[in-house]
This record gives sequence, C-alpha cells and structure tokens, in this order.
Amino acid sequence: AQRRLTHNPADTPDFLSIVDHPPTLVQSGKRHGYGLIVLAIIPITAFALGTWQVFRLGRKTDLIAKFEDRLVREPLPLPPQINSAAVKDFDYRRVYASGRLRHDQEMLIGPRMHDGNNGYLVVTPLEREGSGTTVLVNRGWIPKKLRRQSDREEGLPRGQVIVEGLLREPWKKNMFTPDNKPEQGEYYFPDVQQMAIITGSQPIWIEETMGSEFLPEYRRMTTDLLLRAGLT
Repeated sequence: AQRRLTHNPADTPDFLSIVDHPPTLVQSGKRHGYGLIVLAIIPITAFALGTWQVFRLGRKTDLIAKFEDRLVREPLPLPPQINSAAVKDFDYRRVYASGRLRHDQEMLIGPRMHDGNNGYLVVTPLEREGSGTTVLVNRGWIPKKLRRQSDREEGLPRGQVIVEGLLREPWKKNMFTPDNKPEQGEYYFPDVQQMAIITGSQPIWIEETMGSEFLPEYRRMTTDLLLRAGLT
C-alpha cells in the first residue's frame, strides 16, 4: 500500500511557534469601564428597591391598622369650633353633628366616576348653632342626570338633621386637575379652604357615611385611603 504523506506546518522554514512568538496582552483600558459599573450597580439597586418595598409594606400595614381602629370606635360629637391643624390626628375618625343643610350653597364636584357612571360629589354646608360653626359635608355621589336639585327633591332634607360621617384631612390636588371656577359654579376638585371661604364655613370636611333615601352610600375602600397617602 502506498503511504500518503501529510504536510506538517512545522516543516516550513519560516514557521514560528508560540514559543518563538508569544502572544501580546492588550490592556482593555476604559472600554469595559461602564459595563463593570452597571454590573456593580445592579445588586445595589435591587437591594435598595427591596428595602423600599419592605418599608412601604410596613407603612401601609400600619396605616390600615390605625384607620381601622378609628373606624370601629363610637362616633364623637363634633365640637362647635375645630382647630383645622388638629384634623390630621383625627383623620378617618367617626363624628356626628346636627344642624341645617344649606342646599342653597350646594357645590357639585365633578365629573366623578362611580361604578362606571359619570356624576358628581355633592358638598353641602351644615349650618349649626352659634356663629362660625358651619362645616362642609360630602354627602356622596349622584349621577349626572340628577344634577338639578329639582330632579332630586327627596334627597334634600329640610329642617334639623343629624349627620354622621368621617372627619377627613383636606384633599391634595394633583397637577392634572384644572382649577375650580366658583364664579361659574364649576368645581373639579374639593378645595376645602376655597369652599370654606365661599360658604362662610370652617375648613372642616366631613364625609357622610349614613345612608339616605336618595343619596347612595359612597363607597370608600382601602384603595382610596392608600391613594391619598401615595402608597399604591
């Protein structure tokens, strides 16, 4: 049998092996500097986000527990004069007050969606005995078709009434909500201070919780509470 010759590169006179020509190490310099920084930041960021979420969860749990405790307590009689600076310490506290609802000063805030329907929040000053004792009452939601009082006479109680509800801190306006136009009777946001000045009331906001013959009870779920606290 004929033997086939195999060409070997080492037989070439100008062949250089790795021993004769060792590889040169090239320094990468700053080409991978940003990549290494990003890799280092990833675990630090993940740890910070995890710690933040745990903090938010703890704050949310404490907040819900605090307000649940206030909601189950017996309602307090609302004093004639209320220090608005102290309201934050009684936020979501059940209270009751008696007086006369000033339907002639009613303010509709909207549009407000409720169960997929467009409508308004009805805010009515509650005039009580004594000078400077009037407070603002959020009586709940009505559909848009019942905007006119003449279409909802049965929902306008006359004479002396007792209102039971939640004492609330003033709402916080976001940047996307337009300014109210009280001179045109248009309210897009419950600006408690502004509405108090217009109606001659104290800047005190009560959210009525008792059901009535006309106004359906306005649901206030935990989601609303957390939204106002920025914890959703």
